Amino acid sequence: MKLAAYPYEAHNPSLSLSQNLIRLIDGSRARVQFPFTPLRSCVHRAIALEVRSSLCAAGSEGIAATIESPASSSCRSDSGADEAPNRRSQPHRNPQTRRSSSLLRNSLEVPTTTTTSRLRRRRSTVLSIATSTATTGRRRSSAASTAATLSAASNLRRRSSATTLLSLGEADVAEDEVDEDELPLDDDYEDNSYDGEALPYGADQHFGEHCSHEAFVVLMSDSFEVISLPADMMQPASYGKKSINQWYTSGGAAGGGGGASRVGASGGGGLGGWQSRSSPAVASLSRKASINDEVPAAAGAKPSSGRVIRIVNNLDHTVQCRVLLNLRTSQPFEEVLEDLGQVLKMNGAKRMFTVSGQEVRSFSQLRNEFADVDTFYLSTGTAGGGMAAAIMGSPARRSRSRGPPAAVASDDVAGRQRRARSKSRPRALYAPDSEVVRVNDYSVVEVLREEPARVTIRGLRRSFYPPSHLPPVDNTPPDKKLALEWVYGYRGTDTRRNLWVLPSGELLYYVAAVAVLYDREENAQRHYVGHTEDITCMEVHPSRELVASGQRAGRHRKAQPHVRIWSTETLLTLYVFGMTEFQMGVSALAFSQLNGGSYVLVVDAGREAILSVWQWQWGHLLGKVATLQEDLTGAAFHPLDDNLLITHGKGHLTFWNRRKDGFFERTDIIKPPSRTHVTSVQFEQDGDVVTADSDGFITVYSVDADGAYFIRMEFEAHNKGISSLVMLSEGTLLSGGEKDRKIAAWDSLQNYKRITDTKLPESAGGVRSIYPQRPGRNDGNIYVGTTRNNILEGSLQRRFNQVVFGHGRQLWGLAVHPDDEVFATAGHDKNIALWRRHKLLWTTQVGFECICIAFHPFGVALAAGSSEGHLLVLAADTGAAVATLRVCGSPLSCIGYNPTGEMVAMGSQNGSIYLFRVSRDGFSYKKSNKIRGTQPLVQLDWSSDSRFLQTVTQDYDLVFWDVKALSSEKSPLIMKDVKWYTHNCTVGYMVSGMWNNRYYPLTTVVTTSSRSAAHDMLVSGDAEGYLRLFRYPCTSAKSEYVEEKVYSSLVACARFLYNDQNVVTVGGTDAALMLWELVDE
Repeated sequence: MKLAAYPYEAHNPSLSLSQNLIRLIDGSRARVQFPFTPLRSCVHRAIALEVRSSLCAAGSEGIAATIESPASSSCRSDSGADEAPNRRSQPHRNPQTRRSSSLLRNSLEVPTTTTTSRLRRRRSTVLSIATSTATTGRRRSSAASTAATLSAASNLRRRSSATTLLSLGEADVAEDEVDEDELPLDDDYEDNSYDGEALPYGADQHFGEHCSHEAFVVLMSDSFEVISLPADMMQPASYGKKSINQWYTSGGAAGGGGGASRVGASGGGGLGGWQSRSSPAVASLSRKASINDEVPAAAGAKPSSGRVIRIVNNLDHTVQCRVLLNLRTSQPFEEVLEDLGQVLKMNGAKRMFTVSGQEVRSFSQLRNEFADVDTFYLSTGTAGGGMAAAIMGSPARRSRSRGPPAAVASDDVAGRQRRARSKSRPRALYAPDSEVVRVNDYSVVEVLREEPARVTIRGLRRSFYPPSHLPPVDNTPPDKKLALEWVYGYRGTDTRRNLWVLPSGELLYYVAAVAVLYDREENAQRHYVGHTEDITCMEVHPSRELVASGQRAGRHRKAQPHVRIWSTETLLTLYVFGMTEFQMGVSALAFSQLNGGSYVLVVDAGREAILSVWQWQWGHLLGKVATLQEDLTGAAFHPLDDNLLITHGKGHLTFWNRRKDGFFERTDIIKPPSRTHVTSVQFEQDGDVVTADSDGFITVYSVDADGAYFIRMEFEAHNKGISSLVMLSEGTLLSGGEKDRKIAAWDSLQNYKRITDTKLPESAGGVRSIYPQRPGRNDGNIYVGTTRNNILEGSLQRRFNQVVFGHGRQLWGLAVHPDDEVFATAGHDKNIALWRRHKLLWTTQVGFECICIAFHPFGVALAAGSSEGHLLVLAADTGAAVATLRVCGSPLSCIGYNPTGEMVAMGSQNGSIYLFRVSRDGFSYKKSNKIRGTQPLVQLDWSSDSRFLQTVTQDYDLVFWDVKALSSEKSPLIMKDVKWYTHNCTVGYMVSGMWNNRYYPLTTVVTTSSRSAAHDMLVSGDAEGYLRLFRYPCTSAKSEYVEEKVYSSLVACARFLYNDQNVVTVGGTDAALMLWELVDE
């Protein structure tokens, strides 16, 4: 037994035919449509019974099959008249078994000479394999239930080569339209009286009550054979009515005209039956059989008598099917077009066009000129602009009934459609030859997208449907590249000793993977961007012209932890070492003092905390030792001995003496179980060691004549932990407290007598690092880096002023002004700030941690969502609080105004959308409605007409919302042509090229994206800290891009400024805020 188009993925050669059919039917229940062609070989009656019994054992309630097979004497006798009595005389165990056996036997037996003549008179054959599920043991009812679960086939054309379509659904034929005495009867069905729709000869079916079923449809005529049909076209059709072409006749079947009767006898008797029209069908059927005996030729092939093509309804591109076209048919080409049009639910299809707009006028063109084209569009338009009119406006499809226009196919229906894959996706001009078409006219230029874009996100497959009209897609990289222009803030939350002043007067510090050199006088920044992951430690060479910086480990080979030596003048990398030596990263760095900084000590952040010494000019490793310290805070060379090293940390203060052979001698001053956490180390002029700890004490260690260290003095300097010590040239020691926010001065020459102290404001945070503004001068002016990511300048005799402002905790909220170079940020530190390029305009402290923020379309107000479900409204020009409204009890993770500014929508972690009405001035808010959802929402966009919303869930599902109906929109097909006011959602067809891109790992997770105001560029950020710039739309996995990497963790948000000349990014967990400039390549 041979299935001509049996899908390879569904066939298992190790299983029997019946088991494979069961697997195929199970696949149909999963809404996977498998195209079939008729079975041409003789099927033995025992196989049919095996299939029937296996299906019943598997729980399938019924199966119907009509199979056209050539006459074969090996399976059945030549006389149909003799066969009928034999069938009636066969014993049956029960009525249900009798009906089942009769059904399959009649369906699978080879026809006799008489039935062969009937086949030649028939103009169409339908193969329908359907399954139905019902309650086990329930007996099938009469034909009334059968008609209620299976509709009749549809008469498509009234001509000699009419086409028959069998579709499954509710029957829509009234009982009074078919006379009871006209219904066909089977000998084994004498106990059933059909009162539903009548069926043609060769179309047999059997279903139980309350059946749910799927179908595979193969439709054939003399001119073409439909191999696969969209599932949404399997609708009820008024097939079998007497008023339609008189396909069904009653009486008068006696004599020679009874050849089309279903009873199988040679004479017509007095029974009504289906009669075919008189037409020359024999030759056509024989040619068609020669085509279908084997797998249909692939698209573009040139078989001798037929080829497979795909036809598409130009008025609705979702309606399409594959057909096996008989190129030798005697039917006129125009009539075939009308028949094909009715298959696609088009009345009066008259013209066929290729993808490039060339009209097809004959079968010979299909055979020769367009042999390499596999997709054609049918149109009802006339010459001179009908096609263009169809493209300019695509009205809703109308069903063949008189009902209202049919809705666009739903998502689950579209998911069952099998569409052909195309290796290339050229632009299509759907216009007649006589019409002049501009290539850049988007109304008549389309990209052929027969399939939705399918991407895999976190292991789950998702599909996004293309719009009907697409601008040209360019997969080349954009003409611009990203150049870092400004870095906001300072990293003081989780690092130590990270602030220096260079001889040029520039401040040196680091944020994320960027070393920042900030000139206060010129208000300018320079950046060293040689690192691929976050910088974890840094040290300045004794010459103050070189810098050593170390980074953490990344996920890729290019992001291994290492140390870079670079010039502060040229920002060029001079040396790189340690690429394969470090495990987790670099936790401490220091230059030697006596030999001019020729040695560098490095502490690995791995489990063993390996201490190593390098001669960095040559990249030579001089020696290493495992410190075995879990929390090692820092390390330093002794200023009077390059072979004496000191490491400190939690419960740890150790001196290491490096010998000439490379081994180290260890001396523990503090060791476990001591809980003292040594946070900082400095040296007096005579070499005594000064330490600070987490308890607020300062301790001075001296060495005796035998070389043993002892505590010379110890005193309490701060209420709690000390984070920084700085020894000035004149012997003054500065100490900074992390908890008490105090900075104190001590005279080391007078047993550390307190000179003075000062306290930082609470909004600035505690002390993280201290450095004199003019090293070597005793003017008392210092810079202070704080734990809230700020840098202050001042002295102990005067107040401190803010030099650098940064958000002190996680930063997620970012919004850009609609028509100015201004943007706003909102963070977990309860600060909302407004920026203009390199300048902070204002900052406001609010009462809640903020997650998201949005600008009013007129730029007059800012709306922020909090982690506790509050809506905060501020005046955009001054930062003054306008209103605070309670929205819900869950965090508000995304927010956005509609294009007119009359409404603001907020997406919550509880999955719901909250809508608030906004006054004209943008300062009055009133709760309007709520749309309930289930999955946490993270991104949101309004449509241009303010009717719809699209959101992205935490699991990267794209969800649409109807604002007027206050419900979620289930079908993505309906939403495919909606225009969006913004495109900040990371999933969707227009941005699908960011996912599964062939130029970076498939596991990349895109965390943010933004479309430019000109709709020509797209910026994205991912979970690994990469920032990428694409062309827009970005719909291909081959889309190229330019990228930068300055974050180790995810990029939380990225937005274009209004003029598309800059991009702003935030780093989420590290609160790193950066401004990028788009410059020409």
